[in-house]
Amino acid sequence: MEQSELRHRPWASLADREVLSEAELEEMAPRTQAPRPSLCSRVWDVRCSCGAAKSLLFRFLPVLSWLPRYPVRDWVLGDIASGFSVGIMHLPQGLAYALLAGVPPVTGLYTSLYPVVLYFLFGTSRHISVGPFAVISIMIGSVTGSLMPNSNFMDPVNGTNETVLNEARRDSARVELVATLTVLVGVFQIALGMLQFGFVVTYLSEPLVRGYTTAAAVHVLVSQLKYVFGVEVAEQSGPFSMFAAFIEICTKLPQTNVGALVTNLIAMVTILPVKMLSAKFASKLPMPIPIEFIMIVVSTGISYGAGLKAKFGIAVVGNIPSGMKPPVAPNVSYFGQVVGNAFAIAVVGYAISISMGKIFALKHGYKVNSNQELFALGICNFVGGFFQCFSISCSMSRTLVQEATGGNSQVAGVIASLLILVTILKIGQLFQDLPKAILAAIVIVNLKGMFKQFTDLCMLWRSNRIDLLIWLVTFVATLLLNLDMGLGVSVAFALLTVIFRTQLPRYSILGQVSNTDIYRDMVEYNKTEEIPGVKIFRSSATVYFANAELYAEALKEKSGINVDYLIGKKKKALKKQKKQQEKDKKEETKKKKELGSHCNGSGPAVVDSNGSEIELELQASSTQKAFNEPTLESLGLKKPELHSLILDFTPVNFVDTVCIKILKNIFRDFREIEVDVFLVGCHASVIDQLEKGNFFSQTITKHHLFASVHDAITYVTRGKGQNMPQPVTTYSSTKL
Repeated sequence: MEQSELRHRPWASLADREVLSEAELEEMAPRTQAPRPSLCSRVWDVRCSCGAAKSLLFRFLPVLSWLPRYPVRDWVLGDIASGFSVGIMHLPQGLAYALLAGVPPVTGLYTSLYPVVLYFLFGTSRHISVGPFAVISIMIGSVTGSLMPNSNFMDPVNGTNETVLNEARRDSARVELVATLTVLVGVFQIALGMLQFGFVVTYLSEPLVRGYTTAAAVHVLVSQLKYVFGVEVAEQSGPFSMFAAFIEICTKLPQTNVGALVTNLIAMVTILPVKMLSAKFASKLPMPIPIEFIMIVVSTGISYGAGLKAKFGIAVVGNIPSGMKPPVAPNVSYFGQVVGNAFAIAVVGYAISISMGKIFALKHGYKVNSNQELFALGICNFVGGFFQCFSISCSMSRTLVQEATGGNSQVAGVIASLLILVTILKIGQLFQDLPKAILAAIVIVNLKGMFKQFTDLCMLWRSNRIDLLIWLVTFVATLLLNLDMGLGVSVAFALLTVIFRTQLPRYSILGQVSNTDIYRDMVEYNKTEEIPGVKIFRSSATVYFANAELYAEALKEKSGINVDYLIGKKKKALKKQKKQQEKDKKEETKKKKELGSHCNGSGPAVVDSNGSEIELELQASSTQKAFNEPTLESLGLKKPELHSLILDFTPVNFVDTVCIKILKNIFRDFREIEVDVFLVGCHASVIDQLEKGNFFSQTITKHHLFASVHDAITYVTRGKGQNMPQPVTTYSSTKL
């Protein structure tokens, strides 16, 4: 059995309750002027004490806070299994992504070692796997291809006009360039992290990132086609470079190396189904099938035993030196040439990493510090650059494997790095005969997840067309303009859509929902009633310089009054009245002189037959006219039915000088036609900005501000002697 219970809101049901304007409210509860901390104080708010030093140390080295509390019994087995699984993936992906970046394969192994250990010390996400990533690698490859093309390293053959590529010299120069680029990326990320600029990634919306990574996947695919078909292609850079490379590959298809093509197709046909089966039966398998590792081991053995390079001309990885290399200082002369690319890589790498980190943090119930993540990636890149690493980010495929195989912390990453260390020291040389077509197959198969993002188009078409437009513009711009310029154009376009949305907000007139203190758009909601003589106007966006004029125009249109026309008529009537007053004044002066001549100058005051002083009466009449503002009705103009205008500023979170100027004009214009204007729902920060912008004056005071629409309606209806809004009642059902 259900029973309806009538509940009254005490503060709203009392018709005689006190309504406070902002001025009266501040008298009862003055606002405090709390000091706002500056950026520098937030960054460097430390005190000289042991506790502060310890807190600062734990902040920059999170491993000190979680490692002592590491639950060995619960996590260690999962981390070990996950570490081996991810380490097995690191090896083929490190070699493949080094090829994508245009550097020697051993550089990819270094990138899978040093940054992983550093992230263990400085990172806050427990589940992501940092290291080489396809999108970052192709961005680096565009830099190496443009600044260090193969044509710069062609040596002449003795006694002939032919030239041959000096791969050793090219690889050495490219490693130096990439290491310098990586250091600069680290500098940007460390600086942004120290300045608490982790929010910069918010300018990369999810549709933008997904459109960008999808276009980057297309770039990666095209860059690998030369290894698929075994053809030599000149390196391209700049706008339309991807299309130029694709056209060149198509023209050289008759020169396809059949051995490389067959090797690649066999690898892809083998890897893709096994990965799909591994994902399908992930819950039943102790760890994913390491098909990529198996493929490079088997293919290396076949290539070495069958002599694929000698017999079929299939390109192989080549020399992989064993052992560790000492750190080398970056060549700072490259900074000026790669600064733009470095900033783009820094932002994209961080965006991908933090997005994956937050996904898994939400899933497992912990928090990721965005600024510390930015700082951690910066340390990984900065230090890694000295050890010939290229820039890193979070790998989606390795992260999913690390989480699926039971990884609970970055201990799994350290175990994976130990496998890479063993490979570098002992078994790296065994992969010298690995065909590049196999690495290309691994790269292409791992793009499957990014190409699935094309399904976003259908979803965005149904949900948000503007986000769909951002996705498409980002995708097309990145394809056409390359990765660096495409990112800049995409961010600019995304910001323009924000401006576009604020310039075209929804303007609405609000009505009262019957028997409530709720006011809604009268077009969208039925059973809403407009208060007689009152218009409640609201914009769905904040009001600032880009839309303030549009706001004023929409307000005048929605008010139902031709404000400018009425003001013009009033000015003409006032002008006519002034002329009439001047005429009357001249007649009065003339009459005064005539009366004065009859009195022969006998006194300062002239008395009529009733005994009143005519001169004093004339002076009092002129004084009264000066102080009494003529009304529309006294000027013979029709007074508007509207007597009060309420501007709902609830959606407004800031105002600028242009907005304040427009508001002053609105108050002035409607006051001219005898309509009172009130602001409601202003946030405290907005009121502060109005004060600082000299908005308030003798004619516009804080008595024109109210906390809510209903308060303003109550005040207005009382002042005009109208019936009060109905008492507020709500109904709730309860089971007995």
